[in-house]
Amino acid sequence: MELNKLLRPHLLNLTPYSSARDEFKGEADVYLDANENAFGSTSSDNYRRYPDPYQSELKAIIGKIKNIDSEYIFLGNGSDEPIDLLIRALCTPSRDKIIITPPTYGMYEVSANINDVEIIKIPLTADFELETDKILEAIDSDVKIIFLCSPNNPTGNSMEKKDILRVVKAFSGLVVLDEAYIDFSSQPSFIPELQSDENLVVLQTFSKAWGLAALRLGMAFANPEIIKVLNMIKPPYNISGATQELALDALKNEDKLASMVQDILAQKKRLKSMLLELPSVIEVYPSDANFLLVKVAKAHEIYLKLIAGKVIVRDRSKVALCEDCLRITVGTAEENKALIAELKRVS
Repeated sequence: MELNKLLRPHLLNLTPYSSARDEFKGEADVYLDANENAFGSTSSDNYRRYPDPYQSELKAIIGKIKNIDSEYIFLGNGSDEPIDLLIRALCTPSRDKIIITPPTYGMYEVSANINDVEIIKIPLTADFELETDKILEAIDSDVKIIFLCSPNNPTGNSMEKKDILRVVKAFSGLVVLDEAYIDFSSQPSFIPELQSDENLVVLQTFSKAWGLAALRLGMAFANPEIIKVLNMIKPPYNISGATQELALDALKNEDKLASMVQDILAQKKRLKSMLLELPSVIEVYPSDANFLLVKVAKAHEIYLKLIAGKVIVRDRSKVALCEDCLRITVGTAEENKALIAELKRVS
């Protein structure tokens, strides 16, 4: 992969912002270089200093867990930040293009629209699989990024590995594979593929299995040259000190993560069984995520009635290929029972 040919030309000579913590990385007794408040804080003194702009300690631990060197890791304000940064880095507005495969995560399209980048849509098959031939046929010299999501949102299924690899191998631009739900899947992550496929970027998140959605912490794994570009164009301190501190604490509890994932998967199995017993449910689609896509009669009407009963699910009935579908997150046993009781009542 020749990254310089993919980057927007003006970035090749960009001088990034140099923060105080870029210029001095060691330990000292007196810090008078960053215009911080030396007298304390109106809250906790833990946060009066600027955080590590490259999250070195956090990346080192993530690298051990994911079995990859920390130079392959970028941390963002949710996965949405690397999505946006990659589009900004590679796609010249009003000229370049991305490819997405709807139904899929909506931020790929939103970020492209914000950056005035054309979107080519290659819908999934009726079984929610990739139309690989059509994706490859749609590639031209202006297509810089292909976004794939596996397990997919909102359908929940994992894409065929051979189809993903075929796209990666055939495309000279970047393939961004969003694995936000990979912790719930029996399929392995594509992170090991980064060693052989330099044009692959893998996204993961702390918002799902780790249960840290409020922290807004996303991970991008990619060739170190791509990581350098993301670090060059990101805001100087994009991950707060509080977020880094809380994430470091969370990473000490991998056993709890594994236990929660098993509980979620068990509840998903029970929820699916209960849903299939309802006469209003037409189909519950296979899912490798922590949610179920459920086809019901009069989905929007049921959705509104559930809201009235203080039970909130996601109405996906207007999404292509998801007509009359609700997306239902797997809750606790009590929450799932409350959902089923309300569905029985409103149906």
